[in-house]
Amino acid sequence: MPSKQQELLNLLLAQNVISPDKYKELNKKISDNKQELVKILLNEKVIEEEKLTQYRAQIYGLEYKNLLNLKISEDILNFISEDVAKTYSIVCFEKNNREAAIGLVSPNLKAMEAVNFLAKESGLQIKYFLISRSSFNKLFKQYQKIEEEISSALESRAQSEGEGILEIDEDSEDLVDSADIDSAPVAKIVSVIIRHAVDGGASDIHIEPFEKESRVRYRVDGILRTSLVLPKHIHNAVVARIKVLSKLKLDETRVPQDGRIRLIVDGKKIDFRVSTLPVSGSHEKVVMRILDSSATSVKIELLGFNKHVLRVIKRNILKTNGIFLVTGPTGSGKTTTLYSLLHILNQEGVNISTLEDPVEYQLEGVNQSQIRPKIGYTFGSGLRSFLRQDPDIIMVGEIRDQETAELSVHAGLTGHFVLSTLHTNDAISTILRLMDMNVEPFLLASTLKAALSQRLTRKLCKHCKEAVDINDKIKEDFINEMKNLPERIWKEEMGEAKIEDIANMKIYQAKGCSRCDNIGYKGRLAIAEVVEILEPIRLMIEKEEHIGLEEVRKTQDFITIKQDGYLKVLKGTTSLDEVLRVITV
Repeated sequence: MPSKQQELLNLLLAQNVISPDKYKELNKKISDNKQELVKILLNEKVIEEEKLTQYRAQIYGLEYKNLLNLKISEDILNFISEDVAKTYSIVCFEKNNREAAIGLVSPNLKAMEAVNFLAKESGLQIKYFLISRSSFNKLFKQYQKIEEEISSALESRAQSEGEGILEIDEDSEDLVDSADIDSAPVAKIVSVIIRHAVDGGASDIHIEPFEKESRVRYRVDGILRTSLVLPKHIHNAVVARIKVLSKLKLDETRVPQDGRIRLIVDGKKIDFRVSTLPVSGSHEKVVMRILDSSATSVKIELLGFNKHVLRVIKRNILKTNGIFLVTGPTGSGKTTTLYSLLHILNQEGVNISTLEDPVEYQLEGVNQSQIRPKIGYTFGSGLRSFLRQDPDIIMVGEIRDQETAELSVHAGLTGHFVLSTLHTNDAISTILRLMDMNVEPFLLASTLKAALSQRLTRKLCKHCKEAVDINDKIKEDFINEMKNLPERIWKEEMGEAKIEDIANMKIYQAKGCSRCDNIGYKGRLAIAEVVEILEPIRLMIEKEEHIGLEEVRKTQDFITIKQDGYLKVLKGTTSLDEVLRVITV
């Protein structure tokens, strides 16, 4: 009888997941070296983990479950103790009065015996499912809450100091003992803060000193939330530990400092951009920006752009020269969009150079350079050097001044394609903003290909969002906005529904459940507008004529950010409150 590994290999061949040659190669590896097939397949990226788990489930005669995004209540999780879960890689993810659903990473007789014993005591029927290692790891983290882990670390610190914790005069300058910085409890506190931020999908960690406490806040989906409150006496030790990790000067607390840390969290390389700032009371505030390199490979289609905007973006980034601009306020996702575009453009025969402040993500195959204004290496001077490096595509982190604007236009005129960002409230204002930077209108008309303006709205949690009626005033606003929308775009996004049907439609609002931490939102998506610089607009730029919303609508299909937001509200992907929050200027 063939082993389970051999059965899995045969199944993958039969399903055309692997070629006959790959089958022979893998068969030899598991025969000669007794290597584990699953590890080989995942290490060599032959197949994605969840898909592989589905095939493994077929071999074992079990149902497959994807539990990567599942939140479980404590009483269900604790049906199996943390120790048993860790020992056997099993977890309970559903339970009622009659039965319990158990996830197994790998069928194990001892594990099943342990669960069956528990079930017999509780009078429950057990149903087993096969889950991936990643699913198990995600669920296992729910055993320990951040408060419990921090409390445990603080207790360890107190014990290591002898009888209780030393009282520190709040009015005096706290001095941190060098041994304290690297002590196990402080190191664990910092580790727990970082790990929970990454697990929770935070983009930033704020560690702030106050009169009687130190507050830790995470920015998740653009909103800051307090996650933890630490005793004040631990603040400086925590800050010092972070400064050590990011190679900042420990004895310098009077001026801001910037550093960087690279850590491996759950097998992923995560970069942290660290900034310290002196605040009142001789303390420092720390902000850590979390830079997950997996964000660089996010497909542009997954960012939330509507079909019309996607078409215009893809059409314009394939041009061999000119400028493509992404605009919006800080935190509107401009950098993520630029990296997604670079991911499309990053091909073997193309030379791409980026000029950033700072370099946030490392892109393989792309020449990335960080500006250093203190030594005279600015966006302007960097661009001059770039033009001697024979680039095909140049990404400039931001057009901030006249020099950078003029050099970007010059690069776009001389056979290079330039991607950059600009701070404007809408796409049409981009033209006026560049003119304000003294870019010659005839040069701007020749080089600017398109301007994309965007915002980020939080997505409603699909598990708990609730439908509500639209009041008459909002209905009227929705109908007026949609009447100005090109009919083709309305049909493309809303199907057979008519604009008049809005009066009978329901929209959704946030409610909150365990899967979204009772917030009602999970994840973000872009709402956007894009202006293509077509021939009529080029002529208007050259003649310095007024270019407003009506003028643009006469030249092309155009959807405003507000209209795009309203479409997403009608489709139930976000709430009206969210759209109004991000478009309010």
